[in-house]
Amino acid sequence: MTTKNMIPFEATHPGTVLLDEINARNITQKELAYELGVLPTFLNEVLKGKRAITADFAILLEKSLGISADYWMRFQTQYDIDRAKLKEKNIRKIELMDAWNMIKENVPVSQLKKSGYLIGSLEENISVIKEIYQIETIGNLVNTVAEHRTLSFYRKSEKLQINQSNLFAWSKIAEYEAKKIAVENFDPSKLEQVKNELQILFFENIDVKNKTKILLEKYGMKLVYLDKFDKTPIDGFSFWSDNNPAIALSVRHKRIDNYAFTILHEMGHIWLHLQDDKERKFVDLTGAGDEKDIYEMQADKFAQEALISATQWHELTNHYAPLDDEKIKLFGIKHKINPAIILGRACWETKVYAVKSTIDKTLN
Repeated sequence: MTTKNMIPFEATHPGTVLLDEINARNITQKELAYELGVLPTFLNEVLKGKRAITADFAILLEKSLGISADYWMRFQTQYDIDRAKLKEKNIRKIELMDAWNMIKENVPVSQLKKSGYLIGSLEENISVIKEIYQIETIGNLVNTVAEHRTLSFYRKSEKLQINQSNLFAWSKIAEYEAKKIAVENFDPSKLEQVKNELQILFFENIDVKNKTKILLEKYGMKLVYLDKFDKTPIDGFSFWSDNNPAIALSVRHKRIDNYAFTILHEMGHIWLHLQDDKERKFVDLTGAGDEKDIYEMQADKFAQEALISATQWHELTNHYAPLDDEKIKLFGIKHKINPAIILGRACWETKVYAVKSTIDKTLN
């Protein structure tokens, strides 16, 4: 282990060693001062670390005690260096504390600690914050957060209790995690292949989250799973990450129908909106359904028709009504559509959400 850059807890003045030496020799300070030809007060100030050992005084000590002048001068030089380092260290500590206080005012520190992002020293955690929020200095953090508060890249809802700081942090972590993922080149012409393969995954409902991630990455889309933050009812987030589209999901509802719809909804944003505007971002919030703008409605329609085409839905409502579990299952087997997805669509269309059904909606 190298000690080259180590900083001592405190600097040791050579007067401390000199005091130990005269005590060991049973010499009084007055006697040594007389022998050295200096005032007792002068020597006392050296012993207490209030006065430096000069070259002249070091030579006197060498003559009196037999300890080389070089030794005393090296000791004094090291003391001066250590003091300078400690001063610099304290200044750095103050700078870090000031930065951390600014972070606590603008970042949900407790949420990031809970999620395992802030587990190091103060300096290490500040570095992590800079990476997550994509800023050069902590001073830029205030501007970044302020800009976010003026944006409307997610649909707002008066019905939802949303913590703006948590919401922004969640989205920045999604971007941070997406940057770590390397995927194939994105080819928008592969849409039908992606939808068909997803439909099979949803129908089989086996290890869906992992298989979906592998599938989307094969087609050039990044997929990130994040735990939700407090008062941050996010379902999905779609954005552009470097040269590829990316989707982040909270998977708040462990249901295959909700999961499938959210994936396709975010894919709708990718194909319909993000390709032409890579700076835009879409954060979709649970419970804001009555306040959708045109972009959200377009993404909803994209997801609905990707999961159950208009032709299939017409067949279902005209030839299988009134619906029950058995009819839904038969229709699902015929078209390779998970029955829970069909049931979820039926509940949404009829606005009847308390349908008694034995169909398993669990995301596996």
